[in-house]
Amino acid sequence: QGCDPLAQTQRSKLQHRRARINQQINKEMRMRAGAENLFSEAINVPMIPLGLKETKEVDFTVSIQDFICEHYGEDCSLYDKEIKELMELRQAMRTPSRNQAGLELLMEYYNQMYYLDQRFFPLHRNLGVHFHWYDSLTGVPSCQRTLAFEKGSVLFNIGALYTQIGARQDRSATAGIDKAIDAFQRAAGAFNYLKDNFSNAPSLDMSGPSLCMLVRLMVAQVQECVFERVTLTTQDTHLTSQLRLAQEAARVSDVYLLVQQTMAQPLMKDYVPFSWASMVQVKSEHFRALSHYYAAVALCDHTLSTEEEDEEEEGGDEETEKAFLHFYINVPAGPPLSQVLRDPEKRRKLGKAHLRRAVIRHEEAMRVHSLCKILRKMDILQDVLSLTHKRSLDKYSELDREDDFDETAEAPEIQSQTHQKPDITPPNFSTVQVTDIFQRLGPLSVFCARARWGPTRVICLQRREGGLGLTLRGDSPVLVAGVVPGGCAAVEKRAIMLSHSSDKENTRQRLLGGAKGQSSASLLNWNRKKKREGGGVTKRLGSTFSLSFGSIRDTEAMY
Repeated sequence: QGCDPLAQTQRSKLQHRRARINQQINKEMRMRAGAENLFSEAINVPMIPLGLKETKEVDFTVSIQDFICEHYGEDCSLYDKEIKELMELRQAMRTPSRNQAGLELLMEYYNQMYYLDQRFFPLHRNLGVHFHWYDSLTGVPSCQRTLAFEKGSVLFNIGALYTQIGARQDRSATAGIDKAIDAFQRAAGAFNYLKDNFSNAPSLDMSGPSLCMLVRLMVAQVQECVFERVTLTTQDTHLTSQLRLAQEAARVSDVYLLVQQTMAQPLMKDYVPFSWASMVQVKSEHFRALSHYYAAVALCDHTLSTEEEDEEEEGGDEETEKAFLHFYINVPAGPPLSQVLRDPEKRRKLGKAHLRRAVIRHEEAMRVHSLCKILRKMDILQDVLSLTHKRSLDKYSELDREDDFDETAEAPEIQSQTHQKPDITPPNFSTVQVTDIFQRLGPLSVFCARARWGPTRVICLQRREGGLGLTLRGDSPVLVAGVVPGGCAAVEKRAIMLSHSSDKENTRQRLLGGAKGQSSASLLNWNRKKKREGGGVTKRLGSTFSLSFGSIRDTEAMY
């Protein structure tokens, strides 16, 4: 018979016991190190970063080549280099580095899409390119042929990358906190810009409710960073300083509570990851507990100056009393706050009531934390919750007395307040300058997808006594703005139209134009749009036919 490998010998039992002891020692050491960091305000509660949307490769080659041949009438093989450059830029954009260079890469592709849209995406039909993107939270694929979906997805990734940069900052110093604040504010701006300027997104992560939730989440994380900076920069232990910390912590709790309510809405409830919802709830409870703790510290560890002290300190007491009178949302029942502030025993009891509420909030935060498997793996979060809970318990025990038979009423709610409100920083696309990859096609104002072009023709004119009979405008390229009736160009134009009378399209245009005694076709048939800027249609100005070119302001010259 073989032996049972699971049967424990005395030696194995001893080894297991030693292992448990070592684990306990390691935990105590970690708790001690965490406590030292906590009381030096150098420990950071984890933030929530957002993953980037993933996308499939896109091959623009055939679609752009066909469009160049059909629309612009040029040899598409001459633009192979440009097409390759565009595809390489998009390929690089799929995996940006998690730093400023990655942001600039995404911004470069986003700005380049403006030119791509103007060159190759007409209003009346699709280019035939399919853009595949995956939901950043669920991975559900979405596909559209509109370039707006591509632009919106890239903009979403810009915001998501900002969240990752913000979450990576070392917030143990003010410099790192400032960088995190800037990153989260820019993330909020990107999501807010996407919400206001793009609609009908096929993926849920880019829907209005989801983007609204993300904006509020980023604002809450900014507010948390503001609290951390106030904690680091508050060196004194004066009563007003502790009251300020309490109100800052209450403000963080309020904004996280708003995020929690947004995540609980019907559309978001089953979409937002459980770990996110748990983390937001934990933070709301945790910072509410901290606000009550700092209120207790302000009440119990600091006293006002006595009558024997100088007038300056008495003036400071007036400021302290004024700050305390505006500290609560509602004035608590019982003696006036000014009287409470000057009575050490009343202050002790009110501080003890705040600590009681702090302990309750700490325990609720720990309960919610224990229900989420992902959060339980975050040792640093667990240490912060345990240490702050222990700190409040120790303070409560310090204030507790055996003769405390008449417990005070519940501590009133603290009025949240912050000295720095978060900003929503919109994206600044001009920070990354780009050059139109397909600039060799010609000026964008003329050579764009929304212009209607005819077949390329070679026309020979012989100058007469009155010139060529043309009105020219612009430079590179020179545009035929009008044809002078009776001139050389008008005669040639009439001959061309007669020679193409068999063409149905030209016949239709001639008949429609003949009803008004004029033709709407220009000599070279350039820049004809269904909808012209400024309502531009063919106009008769004196004896000259002119076409409106909205983006060209050069003076006309007769030839």
